[in-house]
Amino acid sequence: MPVTDPALTSLLRTLDTHRGPGLPPLPLEDLSRSLGLDGLALLLAPGGGPGELIQCFGERTLALEDLQLTQGQGPGPDTARHGVAILVPDLASLDPARWPGLPAPVLELGVHAVFAFPLGIGIITAGVLTGHRTTPGPMTNVRLTTALVWADLLTQYLITQAAGPGGADRLLDTTQLRFAEVYQATGMLASQLGIDCAQALARLRGHTFRHNQPLLDTARQVLAHTLHLDADDAPER
Repeated sequence: MPVTDPALTSLLRTLDTHRGPGLPPLPLEDLSRSLGLDGLALLLAPGGGPGELIQCFGERTLALEDLQLTQGQGPGPDTARHGVAILVPDLASLDPARWPGLPAPVLELGVHAVFAFPLGIGIITAGVLTGHRTTPGPMTNVRLTTALVWADLLTQYLITQAAGPGGADRLLDTTQLRFAEVYQATGMLASQLGIDCAQALARLRGHTFRHNQPLLDTARQVLAHTLHLDADDAPER
């Protein structure tokens, strides 16, 4: 990859000049174009847990990440859990047993290919960079190599920042969290029902899935007290 690549230059400049909490606004649009993608999402997922969507580009990106968070499965969540890149060049030809119930709604969004890259070292995952395309097909070797280089740069930045004053909290500027309301609603529901946060999130996901609506909408209804989930909303076993 040539060092004069404009997207790489823009990314390096952004990371080098940022001062302050949180992550700088990354040139995700430039990075997406350079990789031949229609959208990119950056998620922090320390310890392989549910990813916090920090920044995104693309008209379908937020909906795609909402679906993966709702179902707790998909290329992004699996990459966060296992620390390996997951490349899905054609969702339509995916084995239906891989992520049951996920490919169909993703295809309905108009997303046909998803590529997730871990931001981490070995089995230690700090986050995920997930891209998508509205047409099927693999990434070229050059673009795949480019994405891996960018993932490595972002990993180094995240680890360096987390090692500084304030630790990992420095990276979690709450003004950047795209799904903050989901976690607020999860905490509220856990307190109301006397259950743990994992069970509360499962109930939010279950209601969202049954009513075919975005997880963010469900969370906002809970926070606004227009939706009341109780024992009858416990997910089926």
